[in-house]
Amino acid sequence: MENFKLAFVGCGKVANHYKNLIKQNPMENLEISGVCDTNLETAKIFSENFSKKYFNDLDKMLSEIEIDLVIVCSPSGLHYEQSKKIIENGNNLIVEKPLTLTVHQSETLKEAALKNKVILNVAFQNRLNPAIQILKKTFEKKRFGKVVTATVRLRWCRQQEYYNDAWHGKWLSDGGVINQQAIHHIDAFNWIVGPVEKVCSLSANQLNKLEAEDTFISILKLDNGGLGTIEATTAARPEDFEASISIVGEKGMAEIGGIALNEIKKWKFVELENEDEKVFEKYSQKVPNGFGLSHISLLKEVINIIIKKENKTVISAEDSIKTTKLVHALYKSDEEKNWIKLKDNPISSRLGKNN
Repeated sequence: MENFKLAFVGCGKVANHYKNLIKQNPMENLEISGVCDTNLETAKIFSENFSKKYFNDLDKMLSEIEIDLVIVCSPSGLHYEQSKKIIENGNNLIVEKPLTLTVHQSETLKEAALKNKVILNVAFQNRLNPAIQILKKTFEKKRFGKVVTATVRLRWCRQQEYYNDAWHGKWLSDGGVINQQAIHHIDAFNWIVGPVEKVCSLSANQLNKLEAEDTFISILKLDNGGLGTIEATTAARPEDFEASISIVGEKGMAEIGGIALNEIKKWKFVELENEDEKVFEKYSQKVPNGFGLSHISLLKEVINIIIKKENKTVISAEDSIKTTKLVHALYKSDEEKNWIKLKDNPISSRLGKNN
């Protein structure tokens, strides 16, 4: 069997997380054919004991090496242009969250992928966490009954140095806590209990200085009649405190927490099932950091799909667009200081723009 050729665009923290997971979970016939970063020295260091070729020019990498799959791990504001080039070159890809900063750009990539017959996946990898998977299945079985409330809480610590680089916290390239940190939890929330009917939001910079926000609060009305809240901040001190999703219903309650939505914290139902007693042990994971372990699960599934020449995705652009639409609604509500309905397809006047 020929080697499966994998390439990276962006050689920062997320790429290094992939690198560590690949080394810890070696895959037969996997070849890292090239890596690319705008900083050549960064690409060179990342390639050591990993890839024979490194680049600081994406066009050059795409033209010089064979590639079966590209993982895009660059800053969020670069995703659109880089992914568009990769798709038009005929390469399959996994793009780190968010796919892009705007709905229009994401829809453009989705259509381009269909036109060029490439597989486009988005790394909302927490969907593959065992704890999130069992929560999703349990919700679909209607074990919660009528949804009373559903909540996202993210209370993390990011010091000012984090925002002093060229892109973090900038509207054109990143956004704030909602689009950078809490977007994973918002995606899982929307995937499980959504869709959302309307939102009412308020943001602030409580401790950090950045263009976007370090703290965000929102009230949500769900299509299923439940009420929801999102509380997110990077101004927790002195360390990361909490990141969780919880559901309270007429017939049960559950909370998924941990540093990467990896632990079941609460699991209680009026009508018990045999598996309930084992759920904590069976579906909770120990993880080394906030990235969790599911990037490798996503990568393996996508590689398997490509090898089998199947026309499907694991986490699609369409899934990602639903999350981006919700993020834009949250920001639009904050901008207008009013309730915003998702059916109106609201677009933030700040996110993805040079304000």
